[in-house]
Amino acid sequence: MIDKFADSAAQALADVKSGSTIMVGGFGTAGIPNELIDGLIGVLHDLDVRDLTLINNNAGNADRGLAALLKTERVRKIICSYPRQSDSYVFDALYKAGKIELELVPQGNLAERIRAAGAGVGAFFTPTGYGTELAKFADGSPKETREINGRMYVLEYPLHADFALIKAYKGDRWGNLIYRKSARNFGPIMAMAARCTVASVYERVELGELDPETIVTPGIFVNKLVVVPEPSHNEP
Repeated sequence: MIDKFADSAAQALADVKSGSTIMVGGFGTAGIPNELIDGLIGVLHDLDVRDLTLINNNAGNADRGLAALLKTERVRKIICSYPRQSDSYVFDALYKAGKIELELVPQGNLAERIRAAGAGVGAFFTPTGYGTELAKFADGSPKETREINGRMYVLEYPLHADFALIKAYKGDRWGNLIYRKSARNFGPIMAMAARCTVASVYERVELGELDPETIVTPGIFVNKLVVVPEPSHNEP
């Protein structure tokens, strides 16, 4: 019998190793799998895991969630579209101290690079970033460019991950998922781009209870699930 539910976030993430690349869902605070992040923080300390690369839309808020993960100083690099907000002081301090590397990616490019990994696309051309510093690699060397139909494009490569941590609304034991409104954000494409996807859900449902027409992420892309308490306030 296939049952992908784990007893805890720590159990679901016990295979994370030093040097792993981890995608974390969320757009601002919507869709951030805080319970999975807390479980990951515990695993990092218990197993002495270090040198992680994170792929996320931002670099955390205040000192909770993703920012709490950065605060452990076990993250070597973060790939994101907007690292600085009014309350991004954890990232700011680490970056200014030279304790974390940043790869800045325009938001559309970030989403497409993740989607391309899940779709098996080797690379793609995009006009976003052409003529700017974003059309260069970290070492300053230029990325490949090409003129297509009179417009200039930059060649970008997919973003793959060892693990994806995402938040869904409901899931069954096969891993089929549906999301709640804007909490969906990066979850579906991250699930396809990672070797191991761990999803938190507020409700476990029986097989067949989810209408197949409403399933956003099929269970083939999900490896483990964890049931977490649903907050009392309304989510975005």
